Amino acid sequence: MTDLDKKEIHIHPITRVIDDMNRIFFEMGFTLVDGPELEDEYHNFDALNVPKDHPARDMQDTFWIKPSKNFGEKGEKLMTTQTSAMQIHFMENNKPPFKIVCPGRVFRNEATDARHEAIFHQCEGLLVDKNVSLADLKSTINTFFDKFLKKDVNVRFRPSYFPFVEPGVEVDVTCFKCKGEGKCQLCGGSGWLELGGAGMVHPKVLNGVNVNSNEWKGFAFGFGVDRLAMLKYEIDDIRLLYSGDLRLVNQF
Repeated sequence: MTDLDKKEIHIHPITRVIDDMNRIFFEMGFTLVDGPELEDEYHNFDALNVPKDHPARDMQDTFWIKPSKNFGEKGEKLMTTQTSAMQIHFMENNKPPFKIVCPGRVFRNEATDARHEAIFHQCEGLLVDKNVSLADLKSTINTFFDKFLKKDVNVRFRPSYFPFVEPGVEVDVTCFKCKGEGKCQLCGGSGWLELGGAGMVHPKVLNGVNVNSNEWKGFAFGFGVDRLAMLKYEIDDIRLLYSGDLRLVNQF
Protein backbone atom coordinates (compact mmCIF):
# COMPACT_ATOMS: atom_id res chain seq x y z
CA MET A 1 0.00 0.00 0.00
CA THR A 2 1.38 3.40 -1.01
CA ASP A 3 1.23 6.59 1.03
CA LEU A 4 -1.48 7.82 -1.36
CA ASP A 5 -3.61 4.76 -0.58
CA LYS A 6 -3.38 5.55 3.12
CA LYS A 7 -4.60 9.13 2.69
CA GLU A 8 -8.24 9.97 3.19
CA ILE A 9 -9.92 11.29 0.06
CA HIS A 10 -11.84 14.56 0.35
CA ILE A 11 -14.26 15.93 -2.24
CA HIS A 12 -14.61 19.67 -2.69
CA PRO A 13 -18.04 20.96 -1.55
CA ILE A 14 -18.80 22.43 -5.00
CA THR A 15 -18.18 19.03 -6.58
CA ARG A 16 -20.42 17.43 -3.98
CA VAL A 17 -23.22 19.90 -4.69
CA ILE A 18 -22.99 19.42 -8.47
CA ASP A 19 -23.10 15.63 -8.02
CA ASP A 20 -26.11 15.93 -5.70
CA MET A 21 -27.92 18.25 -8.11
CA ASN A 22 -27.28 15.99 -11.08
CA ARG A 23 -28.56 12.97 -9.16
CA ILE A 24 -31.71 14.70 -7.91
CA PHE A 25 -32.64 16.16 -11.28
CA PHE A 26 -31.94 12.82 -12.97
CA GLU A 27 -34.40 11.22 -10.55
CA MET A 28 -36.89 13.93 -11.54
CA GLY A 29 -36.55 13.01 -15.23
CA PHE A 30 -34.10 15.69 -16.39
CA THR A 31 -31.25 14.99 -18.81
CA LEU A 32 -27.76 16.34 -18.07
CA VAL A 33 -26.15 18.40 -20.86
CA ASP A 34 -22.88 20.30 -21.09
CA GLY A 35 -22.08 23.70 -22.53
CA PRO A 36 -19.05 25.77 -23.56
CA GLU A 37 -17.27 28.30 -21.35
CA LEU A 38 -16.12 30.32 -24.36
CA GLU A 39 -19.36 31.59 -25.85
CA ASP A 40 -20.49 33.88 -28.68
CA GLU A 41 -22.57 37.01 -28.34
CA TYR A 42 -25.54 35.48 -30.15
CA HIS A 43 -26.06 32.52 -27.80
CA ASN A 44 -25.17 34.42 -24.64
CA PHE A 45 -27.25 37.54 -25.30
CA ASP A 46 -29.10 37.96 -28.60
CA ALA A 47 -30.98 34.66 -28.68
CA LEU A 48 -31.91 35.11 -25.00
CA ASN A 49 -33.73 38.36 -25.79
CA VAL A 50 -31.07 40.54 -24.13
CA PRO A 51 -31.16 43.94 -25.87
CA LYS A 52 -28.04 45.51 -27.31
CA ASP A 53 -28.21 48.30 -24.72
CA HIS A 54 -28.71 45.98 -21.72
CA PRO A 55 -26.27 46.76 -18.84
CA ALA A 56 -25.15 43.10 -18.72
CA ARG A 57 -23.24 43.67 -21.97
CA ASP A 58 -21.11 46.44 -20.47
CA MET A 59 -17.46 45.85 -19.67
CA GLN A 60 -18.06 45.85 -15.91
CA ASP A 61 -20.06 42.59 -16.20
CA THR A 62 -18.63 40.68 -19.16
CA PHE A 63 -15.17 39.36 -20.00
CA TRP A 64 -14.93 40.01 -23.74
CA ILE A 65 -12.32 38.13 -25.76
CA LYS A 66 -10.04 39.81 -28.29
CA PRO A 67 -11.53 39.37 -31.78
CA SER A 68 -10.17 36.71 -34.10
CA LYS A 69 -10.93 35.80 -37.72
CA ASN A 70 -11.76 32.28 -36.48
CA PHE A 71 -14.70 33.42 -34.35
CA GLY A 72 -17.33 32.94 -37.06
CA GLU A 73 -20.48 34.98 -37.68
CA LYS A 74 -22.25 34.82 -34.30
CA GLY A 75 -20.85 38.06 -32.92
CA GLU A 76 -17.97 38.71 -30.56
CA LYS A 77 -16.64 36.04 -28.22
CA LEU A 78 -16.85 36.23 -24.45
CA MET A 79 -16.52 34.08 -21.36
CA THR A 80 -20.04 32.85 -20.77
CA THR A 81 -21.86 34.96 -18.19
CA GLN A 82 -24.76 32.53 -17.67
CA THR A 83 -25.51 28.86 -18.24
CA SER A 84 -28.79 30.04 -19.80
CA ALA A 85 -26.90 30.16 -23.11
CA MET A 86 -27.08 26.37 -23.16
CA GLN A 87 -30.86 26.67 -23.62
CA ILE A 88 -30.28 28.01 -27.10
CA HIS A 89 -27.63 25.46 -28.07
CA PHE A 90 -29.91 22.62 -27.01
CA MET A 91 -33.13 23.93 -28.57
CA GLU A 92 -31.37 24.59 -31.87
CA ASN A 93 -30.70 20.84 -32.18
CA ASN A 94 -33.60 19.20 -30.35
CA LYS A 95 -37.37 19.25 -30.62
CA PRO A 96 -39.67 19.41 -27.58
CA PRO A 97 -40.76 18.02 -25.23
CA PHE A 98 -37.59 17.89 -23.13
CA LYS A 99 -36.23 18.47 -19.60
CA ILE A 100 -32.55 19.36 -19.23
CA VAL A 101 -30.10 20.68 -16.63
CA CYS A 102 -26.72 22.17 -17.39
CA PRO A 103 -24.20 22.87 -14.60
CA GLY A 104 -21.11 24.91 -15.47
CA ARG A 105 -18.71 27.73 -14.67
CA VAL A 106 -19.64 31.31 -15.51
CA PHE A 107 -17.65 34.52 -15.50
CA ARG A 108 -18.59 38.03 -14.36
CA ASN A 109 -16.28 41.02 -14.23
CA GLU A 110 -17.34 42.21 -10.78
CA ALA A 111 -15.94 42.90 -7.34
CA THR A 112 -15.77 40.02 -4.87
CA ASP A 113 -17.26 39.90 -1.41
CA ALA A 114 -18.76 37.29 0.94
CA ARG A 115 -21.52 36.50 -1.56
CA HIS A 116 -19.97 37.28 -4.96
CA GLU A 117 -17.05 35.97 -7.02
CA ALA A 118 -15.82 36.76 -10.53
CA ILE A 119 -15.77 33.06 -11.43
CA PHE A 120 -18.49 30.87 -10.01
CA HIS A 121 -20.85 28.01 -10.87
CA GLN A 122 -24.46 27.92 -12.03
CA CYS A 123 -26.91 25.16 -12.87
CA GLU A 124 -29.45 25.93 -15.57
CA GLY A 125 -32.69 24.00 -15.88
CA LEU A 126 -35.10 24.04 -18.81
CA LEU A 127 -38.40 22.26 -19.39
CA VAL A 128 -40.47 22.68 -22.57
CA ASP A 129 -43.76 20.88 -23.04
CA LYS A 130 -47.45 21.55 -23.57
CA ASN A 131 -49.64 22.99 -20.82
CA VAL A 132 -46.69 24.08 -18.63
CA SER A 133 -47.38 26.73 -15.99
CA LEU A 134 -45.67 28.70 -13.23
CA ALA A 135 -47.19 26.23 -10.77
CA ASP A 136 -45.13 23.46 -12.41
CA LEU A 137 -42.01 25.57 -11.97
CA LYS A 138 -42.71 26.16 -8.29
CA SER A 139 -43.45 22.48 -7.71
CA THR A 140 -40.17 21.49 -9.40
CA ILE A 141 -38.10 23.92 -7.32
CA ASN A 142 -39.79 22.94 -4.06
CA THR A 143 -39.22 19.25 -4.82
CA PHE A 144 -35.57 19.91 -5.56
CA PHE A 145 -34.94 21.77 -2.31
CA ASP A 146 -36.78 19.13 -0.28
CA LYS A 147 -34.43 16.50 -1.67
CA PHE A 148 -31.29 18.62 -1.66
CA LEU A 149 -31.37 20.22 1.78
CA LYS A 150 -33.21 17.46 3.65
CA LYS A 151 -34.40 20.01 6.19
CA ASP A 152 -37.15 22.58 6.53
CA VAL A 153 -36.45 25.85 4.74
CA ASN A 154 -38.80 28.47 3.44
CA VAL A 155 -38.67 29.09 -0.31
CA ARG A 156 -40.16 32.24 -1.76
CA PHE A 157 -40.66 33.69 -5.24
CA ARG A 158 -40.18 37.43 -5.74
CA PRO A 159 -41.27 39.11 -8.99
CA SER A 160 -38.21 40.08 -11.01
CA TYR A 161 -37.06 40.83 -14.53
CA PHE A 162 -34.94 38.63 -16.77
CA PRO A 163 -35.08 39.27 -20.53
CA PHE A 164 -35.44 35.58 -21.43
CA VAL A 165 -38.42 34.79 -19.17
CA GLU A 166 -41.88 36.32 -18.67
CA PRO A 167 -42.97 36.40 -15.91
CA GLY A 168 -39.68 36.22 -14.03
CA VAL A 169 -39.00 35.54 -10.36
CA GLU A 170 -36.11 35.53 -7.91
CA VAL A 171 -35.80 32.38 -5.79
CA ASP A 172 -34.88 32.99 -2.15
CA VAL A 173 -34.49 30.69 0.84
CA THR A 174 -34.25 31.38 4.56
CA CYS A 175 -30.77 32.52 5.64
CA PHE A 176 -29.12 29.62 7.47
CA LYS A 177 -26.84 31.81 9.57
CA CYS A 178 -29.42 34.03 11.27
CA LYS A 179 -32.34 31.60 10.73
CA GLY A 180 -34.27 34.24 8.84
CA GLU A 181 -34.06 36.89 11.57
CA GLY A 182 -32.14 39.32 9.38
CA LYS A 183 -29.32 39.83 11.84
CA CYS A 184 -26.22 38.86 9.87
CA GLN A 185 -23.96 40.19 7.13
CA LEU A 186 -24.39 37.11 4.95
CA CYS A 187 -27.99 37.92 4.06
CA GLY A 188 -27.47 41.67 4.26
CA GLY A 189 -29.98 41.92 7.08
CA SER A 190 -32.86 40.65 4.96
CA GLY A 191 -33.21 37.18 6.47
CA TRP A 192 -33.16 35.65 2.97
CA LEU A 193 -30.50 34.30 0.62
CA GLU A 194 -30.97 34.78 -3.11
CA LEU A 195 -30.10 31.53 -4.90
CA GLY A 196 -31.10 32.27 -8.46
CA GLY A 197 -33.70 33.32 -10.97
CA ALA A 198 -36.50 31.54 -12.79
CA GLY A 199 -39.59 32.08 -14.89
CA MET A 200 -41.59 31.08 -17.94
CA VAL A 201 -39.52 31.01 -21.13
CA HIS A 202 -40.16 34.16 -23.17
CA PRO A 203 -42.07 33.51 -26.42
CA LYS A 204 -39.36 35.38 -28.37
CA VAL A 205 -36.76 32.87 -27.15
CA LEU A 206 -38.88 29.90 -28.23
CA ASN A 207 -39.80 31.37 -31.60
CA GLY A 208 -36.16 32.30 -32.21
CA VAL A 209 -35.18 28.61 -32.21
CA ASN A 210 -38.20 27.57 -34.31
CA VAL A 211 -40.29 26.32 -31.39
CA ASN A 212 -43.86 27.54 -31.83
CA SER A 213 -44.72 29.46 -28.66
CA ASN A 214 -48.45 29.05 -29.38
CA GLU A 215 -48.05 25.28 -29.13
CA TRP A 216 -45.23 24.87 -26.60
CA LYS A 217 -44.55 26.49 -23.22
CA GLY A 218 -41.59 26.18 -20.93
CA PHE A 219 -39.95 27.25 -17.72
CA ALA A 220 -36.30 27.87 -16.89
CA PHE A 221 -34.35 28.31 -13.68
CA GLY A 222 -30.77 29.04 -12.79
CA PHE A 223 -29.24 28.38 -9.38
CA GLY A 224 -25.92 29.53 -8.00
CA VAL A 225 -24.11 26.29 -7.18
CA ASP A 226 -21.68 28.06 -4.87
CA ARG A 227 -24.53 29.58 -2.87
CA LEU A 228 -26.17 26.17 -2.61
CA ALA A 229 -22.89 24.85 -1.19
CA MET A 230 -22.84 27.72 1.30
CA LEU A 231 -26.43 27.01 2.28
CA LYS A 232 -26.06 23.26 2.68
CA TYR A 233 -22.71 23.28 4.48
CA GLU A 234 -23.15 26.61 6.32
CA ILE A 235 -20.14 28.31 4.72
CA ASP A 236 -20.51 32.04 5.30
CA ASP A 237 -18.02 33.40 2.71
CA ILE A 238 -17.99 32.31 -0.95
CA ARG A 239 -14.29 33.19 -1.21
CA LEU A 240 -13.43 30.27 1.07
CA LEU A 241 -14.55 27.91 -1.71
CA TYR A 242 -11.78 29.20 -3.98
CA SER A 243 -9.03 29.90 -1.44
CA GLY A 244 -7.30 26.53 -1.85
CA ASP A 245 -7.24 26.19 1.94
CA LEU A 246 -7.24 22.45 2.68
CA ARG A 247 -8.71 23.09 6.12
CA LEU A 248 -12.00 23.70 4.34
CA VAL A 249 -11.80 20.82 1.87
CA ASN A 250 -10.65 18.34 4.52
CA GLN A 251 -13.99 18.76 6.30
CA PHE A 252 -15.77 16.99 3.44
